[in-house]
Amino acid sequence: MSLQRMSKAASQPGRFQVEPLARPNSGSTPPTNLMGPLPEYLIDAFQRNVLFLDILRRRGDEEIEITSRPMATVLHYEHELVMSGRSLPRPMNYSLLRILPPNGVAIDPRKRPVVVVDPRAGEGPGIGGFKTESEIGDALRAGHPVYFIGFGSAPAPGQQFLDVVEGQVKFFERVVELHPNAPRPFAIGNCQAGYQTLMVAMLRPDLFGPCLVVGSPMSYWQGVHGKNPMRYLGGLLGGSWLTALTSDLGDGIFDGAWLVKNFDVLGPATWLWGKQYQVYTEVDTDGQRYLEFEKWWGDFIQLNGDELQYLVDNLFIGDKLTRKKLHSHDGVTFDVRNVTSPIIVFTSTGDNISPPSQALGWILELYRDVDDIRARCQTILYCLNHKIGHLALFVSSKVGAEQDEEFVELMDVIDCLPPGLYEMVISPRSKDTARSEFVTGDWIVRFEPRSLDDIRAEGCNSPEDDRAFAAVARLSELNLSIYRTFAQPFVRALGSQPAAELARTLNPLRLSYTIFADGNPWMKGVRTLAARVAADRKPAAAGNPFTALQTTVSDQIIASLDAYRMLRDQWAEHMFFGFYGAPFVQALLGIRVGDEMRPLPGVSPKESASRQSRVGKYAAKLTKGGFDEALTRAVLYVIAADQPLDQQCALALNVARQHLMHLSLGEFKMLLRDQFFVLQFEPERALEAVTILVPEADARKELLDQTQSIVGAGDPPNKAELGRLARLSLLLKTQIARATPPAIAAAH
Repeated sequence: MSLQRMSKAASQPGRFQVEPLARPNSGSTPPTNLMGPLPEYLIDAFQRNVLFLDILRRRGDEEIEITSRPMATVLHYEHELVMSGRSLPRPMNYSLLRILPPNGVAIDPRKRPVVVVDPRAGEGPGIGGFKTESEIGDALRAGHPVYFIGFGSAPAPGQQFLDVVEGQVKFFERVVELHPNAPRPFAIGNCQAGYQTLMVAMLRPDLFGPCLVVGSPMSYWQGVHGKNPMRYLGGLLGGSWLTALTSDLGDGIFDGAWLVKNFDVLGPATWLWGKQYQVYTEVDTDGQRYLEFEKWWGDFIQLNGDELQYLVDNLFIGDKLTRKKLHSHDGVTFDVRNVTSPIIVFTSTGDNISPPSQALGWILELYRDVDDIRARCQTILYCLNHKIGHLALFVSSKVGAEQDEEFVELMDVIDCLPPGLYEMVISPRSKDTARSEFVTGDWIVRFEPRSLDDIRAEGCNSPEDDRAFAAVARLSELNLSIYRTFAQPFVRALGSQPAAELARTLNPLRLSYTIFADGNPWMKGVRTLAARVAADRKPAAAGNPFTALQTTVSDQIIASLDAYRMLRDQWAEHMFFGFYGAPFVQALLGIRVGDEMRPLPGVSPKESASRQSRVGKYAAKLTKGGFDEALTRAVLYVIAADQPLDQQCALALNVARQHLMHLSLGEFKMLLRDQFFVLQFEPERALEAVTILVPEADARKELLDQTQSIVGAGDPPNKAELGRLARLSLLLKTQIARATPPAIAAAH
């Protein structure tokens, strides 16, 4: 186009115009090109990397500092030493500590003491009380004396697992001595400490109140196909010989970092990427939370090689605990059926380390049905969570504010529950349910009777699965024997203390902490640079497209690692059952097709005679007693119509125990069990005998009013309960009050 034509076109409006250059965006409207968001993102990313690197530096310094302590605890609470396990005839590195209440918290020494036992599974102690909302925190706020059983970072020379179990008997004896007028302690065992604490209770059931086991794998073979891959690990490694080799290379010491790494490997997406990426994206606010948890997760402790070998051979691979094949030094058989106080199992379907099948499977291995549980006068409860993972069972603040709080509040109620199997169902308090003396929090608890079929529904092995795991146990014994005979002498001859220390220092998991500590010369300037970055922080805007792209890439990394995990776990399961489930392999190991690996314990003639005499004993109690027996029997009769026992009714009955019956908790527990079995064996005659126990008209009216008051403490009585109240009214020849009388409230 010529200059003349261009000039002419420019003179005609709308035909040819040159737009002025765009000015920089000075308002709130985001720029349309990418040159604005990119520098913003790059500055933000640089600053995030510096701050994240500083968090890793602090994490490394904390790991070095805490692992250098003899007692490397992360307890949030002040404490004092009550008893050291190193002073026992068989020394151990455990100690009994008394938790000192914070300012403003009053402790009642007459209340049931609470003893928290932390797991020794690779990390140091204190996780049961490293937050305010925790097992220890809930018990303190409720006014209970609290004790903590922790451990040192290094084992006592020659320490064995049975030394720990038998030594803790002395700890519980000491707690009972310190509180002679209180009910027996409420014991809480987390993870590995769960079965360990139950083993203590099996030896001395008289020292225990209710026992709460949290995320504890009691039945190690049990599981569900397509889930729970950790149970295959021992078989895929050829048994426990690798544990012995690792201990020998460590000069007789097993590094707990290897156990922590086993947990990490279960979830590579979280371990390798997700956990760190979450802190990176929330680097301005999430650092302290991350460091608090990593302080415990990186608190690697040590175990004696022989101590861990016992656990791997007899529990993890041998699965001998619930099959009554383990014995104390004195020859006493460890039998869960010896525990006379209630056993509470807290587990989660989201737990891939100790899933419900492993936490509850022992019930199927020891009892034929619920009547078998009742015949042994045992009470077993379980509480299921369907969201959280293993660590959250005893780490999460939400768990502390929900399940832990209810366990503590209702420990006395649980101790008095009639024998049987229950699920402890915790539900949010509805808006229609007002707070009262029986409902103080945001949750309502029901104790719902269950059968063994409910336990089977959570997953259990088939006989074919059990034979495959039995084959693993046989092969493990063979391989361990071969290693000890031919290889162990040479490995031990080549090993030394300096080499073992070097191997622990260079452990990949431990190195992932220490390499970022201040001791690394390359980290020298990080602290200063991080301080400058924090002072001039410029985070990217929420809608930055490069941040969105970063999130997409992270999601793809997590999805890829999850896909790898699923393929790996499927392969592991396929290889495990393909080899150990083969009849030829099982035959070589002495296992025949049709062999039963888990026969139910039989009933000895002595036990049978004892049960029969118990029936006669309870029959003799039909007409013995007075108002207390009649009230307890009447309440049990009415609530049995609706099966579940709710929190309000249970607490109302406990108030009646205190202010109407004037019985101690132990006396009431015996009374309630007596009346439960009287109703169980002779339901019709037991009900009719109430008129003999309470012959006076005024006492009968009081009995009916109190029964109605207790049953109606929560929701109004339903049709079935009203029917039983009507029948009771007919027997007593007295009228039911139109409204629930405030008898319990008036009593105190």
